[in-house]
Amino acid sequence: MDKKPLVVATRRLPRACEERLATDYLFRMGDDDANYSAEALKAHTEGAAGLLVTSADTLDATAINSLPDTIRVVATFSVGYEHIDLEAAAARGLKVCNTPGVLTAATADITLFLILAATRRAREGQALMLAGTWNGLRPTQLLGSQITGKRLGIVGMGRIGRAVASRARSFGMEVSYHNRRPVAEGMDAGASYVPSLEGLLSQSDVLSLHCPLTPETKGLLNAPRIAQLPDGAVVINTARGPLIDDNALIAALLSGKVSAAGLDVYANEPNLDQRYLTLENVFLLPHLGSATLETRTAMGMLAIDGIDAVLAGRPPLHCLV
Repeated sequence: MDKKPLVVATRRLPRACEERLATDYLFRMGDDDANYSAEALKAHTEGAAGLLVTSADTLDATAINSLPDTIRVVATFSVGYEHIDLEAAAARGLKVCNTPGVLTAATADITLFLILAATRRAREGQALMLAGTWNGLRPTQLLGSQITGKRLGIVGMGRIGRAVASRARSFGMEVSYHNRRPVAEGMDAGASYVPSLEGLLSQSDVLSLHCPLTPETKGLLNAPRIAQLPDGAVVINTARGPLIDDNALIAALLSGKVSAAGLDVYANEPNLDQRYLTLENVFLLPHLGSATLETRTAMGMLAIDGIDAVLAGRPPLHCLV
């Protein structure tokens, strides 16, 4: 009987995913506390045919070129793939797969959670409770704002943007979106299309980012664009941290131009700009957008499907290169 191929993960996975890998392959488990330099990754993947990474792992050209010749496929436990040098992977003949489509509901849910937390001053309220300084209801204490009737602007109307639009409308929000082009008829979840980003900004009481990170969208929400938001607008980001110019957003939060923000993603994760920790009008989460057992298991299974396909000589369903 032929020996099973070795598949290596860089991080721990939901139990069902690890059990599947251990059943179908020789499996080398990942380490959540490891810092995978190119040298460490080379040692960890020695003899492997498949590699499963996460967005916390940087596979630049140096790391990819250090991988053993036995590696045939890299599957990333994420939709985004900016942490992988696809050009270097293609040059080595590696297949790279990702996991789109299965984290839509969970990320849309956390977006609505952040909208509510930011508009209702949840960070300040929680701090009051944890400090033991709450003295009971006061009619003017920590007054936030209702989202019913507020105008939500969505940047990026993919699966997650559409799911957010649908949820927001159930809260009575008026929803508009900007995309490179209008979505197909019947796929807009009742949202109105705005042809220009500037037009969307000017009418967004709450702005939620759902576009991919590309060279064109890096720093998309900068000082000039923040200036186009209505005074007291709320900014939400569950997409990618570098979409926001941190200096510009922090200045706007301090001045009151932006009344509050809800953030789940950050530039240079996990090393977020420490000034956010000092701002009471920012509600922060540690990249929990897809963090449900159901979603993270589905992501892992989809990543394994990609590995299965490549190692069996089939084209993977979600292939980046």
